Amino acid sequence: MSPIELSPSDARYPSCLTERLGRDAPARLFASGNLDLLALPKIALFCSTRCPGSVLLAAYDQATRWRDEGRCIISGFHSPVEKECLRILLRGKQPIVICSARSLEGMRLPAAWKSPLVEGRLLLLSRFSSKHRRVTAQLASKRNHFVAALATEVFVVYSTPGSKIENTCRSALNLGQPTAVPGPCPA
Repeated sequence: MSPIELSPSDARYPSCLTERLGRDAPARLFASGNLDLLALPKIALFCSTRCPGSVLLAAYDQATRWRDEGRCIISGFHSPVEKECLRILLRGKQPIVICSARSLEGMRLPAAWKSPLVEGRLLLLSRFSSKHRRVTAQLASKRNHFVAALATEVFVVYSTPGSKIENTCRSALNLGQPTAVPGPCPA
């Protein structure tokens, strides 16, 4: 997979990144898939790796509603709950934006992603160049802030107190983005 490179001078580069992240906006984006998805309203999905079982069913029900409504969802789809939500979303026909916490170069495409990619309802996106071949906690944190900045709305399934997701949640609230937080997250 050879990703397309976008710079802020490209008309397809999302202006919300510059507006929300300022000087922290990525100088380049790397994409594979349908770039038209960048222009759609997007709901960012976040969930801490550790969360109580009581939130799982509600999260999966919400993913099913989004799928059935055709809503565009953006996430890193990294935590177990996010991965299960992605599995639910991939069974639909709505657009999905998957943001990697590493370079897209050399990334193996899971079989379940191939058909949505060909259908034009999937976009793989990264702010990281080819030198970032492995996911790290620092890259994942940067990715999450990037995802939140790209989103129209932010939905936090659950945020463990003191977690990186809590930090992302605070940033989204500080940016004034509509943020739904069914589980703990500071106001």
